[in-house]
Amino acid sequence: MIIIPFEISALTVILFVVIFVFSVIIGFFIGGFYRKRVAESKIGSAEIEAERIIEEAKKASEARKKEILLEAKEESIKTKNEAEKEAKERRNEVSRTEKRLLQKEESLDRKSTQIEKKEEAIQRKMENLDAQNEKLKTAVEQQQVQLEKISGFSVEQAKAYLISSVEEEVKLETAKLVKDLEAKAKQEADKKAKDILATAIQRCAVDHVTETTVSVVALPNDEMKGRIIGREGRNIRTLESLTGIDLIIDDTPEAVILSGFDPMRREIAKIALEKLILDGRVHPARIEEMVEKARKEVETMIREEGEAATFETGVHGIHHELIKLLGKMMFRTSYGQNVLKHSIEVAHLSALIASELGADVGLAKRAGLLHDIGKSVDHDVEGSHVSIGVALCRKYKESDIILNAVEAHHEDVEPTNIISVIVQAADAISAARPGARRETLESYIKRLQKLEAIADSFKGVEKSFAIQAGRELRIVIIPTDVSDAEMPLFARKVAKKIEEELEYPGQIKINLIRETRAIEYAK
Repeated sequence: MIIIPFEISALTVILFVVIFVFSVIIGFFIGGFYRKRVAESKIGSAEIEAERIIEEAKKASEARKKEILLEAKEESIKTKNEAEKEAKERRNEVSRTEKRLLQKEESLDRKSTQIEKKEEAIQRKMENLDAQNEKLKTAVEQQQVQLEKISGFSVEQAKAYLISSVEEEVKLETAKLVKDLEAKAKQEADKKAKDILATAIQRCAVDHVTETTVSVVALPNDEMKGRIIGREGRNIRTLESLTGIDLIIDDTPEAVILSGFDPMRREIAKIALEKLILDGRVHPARIEEMVEKARKEVETMIREEGEAATFETGVHGIHHELIKLLGKMMFRTSYGQNVLKHSIEVAHLSALIASELGADVGLAKRAGLLHDIGKSVDHDVEGSHVSIGVALCRKYKESDIILNAVEAHHEDVEPTNIISVIVQAADAISAARPGARRETLESYIKRLQKLEAIADSFKGVEKSFAIQAGRELRIVIIPTDVSDAEMPLFARKVAKKIEEELEYPGQIKINLIRETRAIEYAK
């Protein structure tokens, strides 16, 4: 190992450092000078390049400017050419239009000339026609004078004669035609009506039911008769006074007969008596209790019968009071026919006829069911069952069609709708069928004969007919004896005498007929 002295090494290091620093300074100056020269060189090159670019841009802008000017010139020339072309076309169109206008003016001028010529010709013809008309007028007047001399009639008289002749001829032909049409229509209507009624009668099958004025109550033994009579007859008197029904206790074995014209009272008495027989205790207090229970049962029965009638006929929406009145008709009879069953039958018949005619079936059923509703209270209210029924239906807000059907079913008023006519027909069918109603034949014939006799007793009566089972009296009046003005008073006199001398159910319509006929035959 070589050992260098400390002094020599430090000096050398210092020297090296100084040399290094000096070299760095010299390198820095040399590098800065070099960079300056390089930068100056680059700046010179950039300036040259910028001048070149500017020169090229100037040249390009000049070229673009020339191109734009050329394009503008070409566009201007093109636009100018198009404008000139369009102007030329417009000038041509205007020229053609002017030419057509000139042609039209010439054509109008020619037509105007022709029209003027035609007007002149027409004027000449009109003058000729006026002259001819004058000649014809003169000739017609001469002919009329000659015809008047020949016929002996003036013009007005001849017109009147011709009109009268034609009118009589037309009247005769019209009358013949109307008569033929009426006969044909009547024949067809009668045939159709018979078919409809026959179909309705065949389709409506009902029982033949007759009502009586007595009821029979069976007794378990004859000993019960003594209980019913009671001591000194007090039980039977109590029962009769409470019910208004006569009890007939005779030799009939094990039976008591209840007699009375009010079916409702008779039913109450029957139910009360049956309850007393079952209970076995018969005395006045018990009788009163059983009669009261029987009344409540009958009221319940009335409501149920009314509801059953509406269900059977399919009529809904009836006021509950009307339903009760319908149920009461179960205990009302007319010539032995039960009124409620009659009303149900009329409802079914009305529905069948309405279906055949294309009418409202539901409305026809409703009108048929309610047509005799007045009979449920006609024992308690004054007036005919028709007027009472109309008042009840009006009170419970039934329609005008129903009101007219109720009022017109016995022809008290004219029917205003087809439903009323249907109910009339159904009511007549139900009442007239065999077994529906009963009346002693002898009393029935006597009543009809009495009706006709009362009518024939008046002066001026040619013929009289009791029709519709005595509900209507049709009287043919001698025209020379009774005038039209005297007809209402005459009808009132007949009605008054019938009221005084005859007993009859319901009411009787007095129908007077007065007519003068002239008949001639064309041969």
